[in-house]
Amino acid sequence: MTADTLPSRSDLAGWLTDAAQAVAGILVAEYDAPTSRSYLAPLLGPLSAGPRVVGELNERLEDLLDEPLPATPVGLFALASYASALGWLTESLAELTAAVDAICTRTGLPTLEPEGQAVPVPGGDEEGFDFCFNDVETAAIRAAADAAGMKMDAYVDVLVGALRAATAITDACMEISSGLIEDAQYIVAEAASEVRIGEGPGSLPTLVRSLLARLETPQ
Repeated sequence: MTADTLPSRSDLAGWLTDAAQAVAGILVAEYDAPTSRSYLAPLLGPLSAGPRVVGELNERLEDLLDEPLPATPVGLFALASYASALGWLTESLAELTAAVDAICTRTGLPTLEPEGQAVPVPGGDEEGFDFCFNDVETAAIRAAADAAGMKMDAYVDVLVGALRAATAITDACMEISSGLIEDAQYIVAEAASEVRIGEGPGSLPTLVRSLLARLETPQ
């Protein structure tokens, strides 16, 4: 193994940036919901694109592990950032799938995992979700409920669950993507100075610090 075969700082930053772009792309993925299932519209794009992105990132991680990564703080920093992003995204998509299963259960549709236990979708007043609709929005919701063959209050219930799940996956993808970008920028910035990566908690990858902070936060 020679120095020429090792990935450069630019290569490492590029891998993280590519991953960030792939994760961000989940949020703009489109998938048309049938009129009778319009309440699922906020979720079908991420639900269809998410597993593909996870698969691609997982394959790339396997490729990275097969390549001669530098056994240096910066190489380990990049690997930790990438692996943390992949794990966080996988967990977030599992939560999204559970939310969709719960909505399907409420509406009498087959769930994505028929033998799995349904996860309840809380009502709009329980976790800070308080939606008020004007006359135009109310008419549109009533029409969508009619097309779905549902009463309006039941339609609003599952729609609120879908919006909550959409908010959760959006927040996760945005945090993962921005964390990867921050780590990529840190790697490039360190190229012209003495390597400080790995010398303390403040130099851990952004997503690793975020995950540690979540573990320390009382549930």
